[in-house]
Amino acid sequence: MPAPTRELSTTSQHFIIGTAGHVDHGKTALIRALTGAETDRLREEQERGMSIDLGFADFTLPSGRHAGVIDVPGHERFLKNMLAGAGGIDLVLLVIAADEGVMPQTREHLDILNILQTRRGVVALTKSDLVDEEWIELVQEDIRGVLKDTFLRHAPIVPVSSITGAGIDELKTLLDQMAEEVPKRTIVGPFRLPIDRVFTIRGFGTVVTGTLIAGVARVGDRVELLPRGLETRVRSLQVHGKSCDFAEAGTRVAMNLAGLELEEVERGNVVAPVGAQHSTLALDARLDVLKSCPRELKNRTRVRVYLGTAEILARLNILDAETIEPGGSGLVQLRLETPTVASKGDRYVVRFYSPMETIGGGTVVDPSPIRHKRFDDAVLANLAVKEKGTPDELVAEAVQRSGITPIGPSPIATQLGFPLDEVRAHFAALVERGDLVRLDGETVVHRHRLDAAEHQVLGTLSGYHEAQPMRIGMSREELRSRHSRHMDSKGFALVLGGLERAGTVVAGGGRVWLATHKPRFTPEQQRIAETLEAALLKDPFNSPFYEEIRSIHGLPAKPAQEVWDALIDNGVVVRISSDVFLHRNAVDQAVERVKAYLGEHGQMTAAQFRDMVGTTRKYAVPLMEYLDAIRVTRRIGDVRELFKYDRDGK
Repeated sequence: MPAPTRELSTTSQHFIIGTAGHVDHGKTALIRALTGAETDRLREEQERGMSIDLGFADFTLPSGRHAGVIDVPGHERFLKNMLAGAGGIDLVLLVIAADEGVMPQTREHLDILNILQTRRGVVALTKSDLVDEEWIELVQEDIRGVLKDTFLRHAPIVPVSSITGAGIDELKTLLDQMAEEVPKRTIVGPFRLPIDRVFTIRGFGTVVTGTLIAGVARVGDRVELLPRGLETRVRSLQVHGKSCDFAEAGTRVAMNLAGLELEEVERGNVVAPVGAQHSTLALDARLDVLKSCPRELKNRTRVRVYLGTAEILARLNILDAETIEPGGSGLVQLRLETPTVASKGDRYVVRFYSPMETIGGGTVVDPSPIRHKRFDDAVLANLAVKEKGTPDELVAEAVQRSGITPIGPSPIATQLGFPLDEVRAHFAALVERGDLVRLDGETVVHRHRLDAAEHQVLGTLSGYHEAQPMRIGMSREELRSRHSRHMDSKGFALVLGGLERAGTVVAGGGRVWLATHKPRFTPEQQRIAETLEAALLKDPFNSPFYEEIRSIHGLPAKPAQEVWDALIDNGVVVRISSDVFLHRNAVDQAVERVKAYLGEHGQMTAAQFRDMVGTTRKYAVPLMEYLDAIRVTRRIGDVRELFKYDRDGK
């Protein structure tokens, strides 16, 4: 089992070295000289002496530090394979053959590493045994000129020979020293493993490999294969060829996944804890176009996107400009043709669909955006906050994006790639400042979202009262339905509850109304209402049917029906059954008499109730059933008793 101190660590001490450079400049031979391992695993690679796919090795540096190595192909036809490995590199070993110097693929690999923001590296001047000292000096001078505007401008250049072993020990020592400067990867939060290789082992099943780019993976973890959404379990783990109980960010990992078939998994898929990541068909991003890009970038250009270990086709929508010139930069939305997985801050590379030339790349600003209109000031302002905002602003924006649905710190931490405790601290600060409103437990909503939702609901009620002044209020269900596009039922309940507590609205009987609203009738409507009420109250427990009242008093059909419906909505007239309606006063009287009678006698028959209120069976039976329904009484056999909750709440 791992030591407790390592379990409590927040950063990983592991790191990955990656090669880069032109085809046939000796990358694989150099890795063999450094590690003793052969990274060309395919027969075709060994026969042709040229790397086609990614190769992997590991070795121990002089200090005892363990390093993983990714050997990438140099040929331009296999650049997508190079890109699949480049995203997990902490330190690059740029390989340039002394007898040829800088070549086209050297430059393209440099561009890609710049885009991916690789920050540290060493130049290995291979095949130095084939040239003399004077030539080596000339090549080094040429290399310095090429590297002057790149992250490798101050990188050491080490002449080496994989044949004689010259310079190999010096290179190992230098790599060991530079490893101290490599930023430590966080192991706080959910792990993420972009898959770069998948195969089967007899007796074990499907195995995937990749560079663990965040978190800690453990044997037994329930995980999800994305974007397919297949749930599985980590059956076993290997780090650098050795079985282990857990693996930390920055390590090369082989993960045995239970219950998955080989054909269900492919390079570009991602393994993560269940629910920690979500697939997406769009990405908002900052795109920096290389100066070497062969032409301007137009809106709706079809491109190849390289993200993690995935290659995805997409349409590139430029949000803030008509075009982006070589050397320029812009905000874009990448509309993907197949789903992928991303997190905010991930680096990506873009190439033209055809011919496959590198355009540039940048940073994912929003991994799951909605579709945007171009040149929308509100959209661009929002993206500016996402791109360059302070941690507080980023947390507030992420909460705001959840709408009126309460959200806790855990999903925000996953979205932003922040430690959970850090998000909790931002929540506390934003609640204190009034930007967020704390609800149950740790959940919050953004104050602006809540205020806007309350304003919308109040506006809907105000409009309803203006259109229907004689009705007490709007159906609660209709009000909820009107706002279902902007808030779910939980969000609606939150908004309405807040308005009720503030005394701004009143809810009752399935209706909602503004607290300031009182039903208003025109003089004609008032006359009809008084006529209807008087007819119902004349003999309250034997009231005539509506049509009888209207006919007897000669009330106009449509106006009378509107007033009658309003009296029902307002609770003045109570629907007892499908055809029996009583005035509210009659119902209240019945409730008082029943409670008094049962309080004294305990039980009451239907005949006793009928005689008590002075009515006929036609009215008595539906009225007694109504009192059962509103839980004034409870029927037991042929008698009624007062309704009382038992210990089970029944």
